[in-house]
Amino acid sequence: MEIRIDREQLLKSVSRVQSIIERKSNMPILSTILLTASGKNISLSATDLEIGFKQTIPADIVKEGSITVSGRKLFEILKESTKDNFQIKEKENNWVFLSDGLARFDLACLAADEYPSFIEPEDVSMVEVDGEILSEMINKTIYSVTVEEAGFKLSGVFTEKVDNEGGGFLRMVATDGHRLSMIDKDLIKIDSLDLGSGVMIPKKGMSELNKLASEGGPVQIGFKQKNCVAKKDNALIVMRLLEAKFPDYHAVIPKEEKYSIKVNKISLLEAMRKMLILSNERYRAVKIAIENDTMEMVSTNPDLGEAQENMQVEYRGERLEAGFNPRYFIDTLQSMESEFVLLGFIDESKPCILKGDADKGFLGLIMPMRL
Repeated sequence: MEIRIDREQLLKSVSRVQSIIERKSNMPILSTILLTASGKNISLSATDLEIGFKQTIPADIVKEGSITVSGRKLFEILKESTKDNFQIKEKENNWVFLSDGLARFDLACLAADEYPSFIEPEDVSMVEVDGEILSEMINKTIYSVTVEEAGFKLSGVFTEKVDNEGGGFLRMVATDGHRLSMIDKDLIKIDSLDLGSGVMIPKKGMSELNKLASEGGPVQIGFKQKNCVAKKDNALIVMRLLEAKFPDYHAVIPKEEKYSIKVNKISLLEAMRKMLILSNERYRAVKIAIENDTMEMVSTNPDLGEAQENMQVEYRGERLEAGFNPRYFIDTLQSMESEFVLLGFIDESKPCILKGDADKGFLGLIMPMRL
């Protein structure tokens, strides 16, 4: 195989798969990228056996064929180069020659026929989703996915169709047991999606899908044979869905809110960041007291000291006191667009609900902590 290709285009594609390729796998082939030259294009493939990515890029094909090359080293070489064009040439005994016309590299590689085959499910019913909407849904849920090894059934974003009188909408929900985030969005032709009673998309797969969606423009998405398939322009992602059963999240969402506090989002976000300064693994609660249009926040760490801040809010009900992890407020508020946020309470032992006018369809939920 021998090709000449635009360096910038190849760099963009190679950088996109850096989080997919396995760097510490017991299968060295998974740390490589498969390049296949045919006709007037090359196809670039990467996989960790759970997520597969494939993209077609135009190139000047001197000789057709396939090679594997270290994904990390190819990325570093392309990144350091300042030239427009890049040459890749297969050599004997599984070696590959790389050059931008100035620097030259000879890299050892693995046989292309050892690379795991990329299987795209056939006859998948696809629905077109606006990239900005899909990216918003992911950004407003992914931070709540658990990072604990034992939390397998919570290690993805639960995605389902919800029917109502005006039609159906797409819902994404994530939780780690201490907080929950949920967002609903109307989707044209949502009935075409084969979601059954809901699917679990793994966090890593959601991150890759978000890269595709965040570029803007429409994204084709579909589900079949325990896989999620996403297409955009000349790129394709196939993700294996988690087979865990997501818990009944309806049970933790209050059906009504007794008290509602209106607060400036930026002011609350900045205050929570200050409260986080003194927190650690043992002491990470902020005590919130709300009364007479004032919210008082106190963070205490016996080893370090105490932080306190008062801020103006809109609230005239009876005094409320509760403890929360400030990190959970920060993550939720950072994902929101609204200038003012409504905090909903029933009492100090029940979760706090976060909503905002500019965040239609979104609900954030944070469980209280014992002080």
